[in-house]
Amino acid sequence: MNNRVLENKLEALPHELKKEALDFIEFLMFKHHQKIKKGKFKFDWEGGLSNLQNKYTSVELQHEASEWR
Repeated sequence: MNNRVLENKLEALPHELKKEALDFIEFLMFKHHQKIKKGKFKFDWEGGLSNLQNKYTSVELQHEASEWR
């Protein structure tokens, strides 16, 4: 689609609807971004329990975690 067509349609909107159009565009961009990210693993949690490595073995930590739930 031609950008000029979009610009013309936006310009033709009443002022109060331009904000709504902007909100919808931002929603579409967010939705598209989420679709791209979907399926990719994030490991930002890695090392999150490293402060407990000297206190618990992995088995002990599993038992503790089941009690925390």
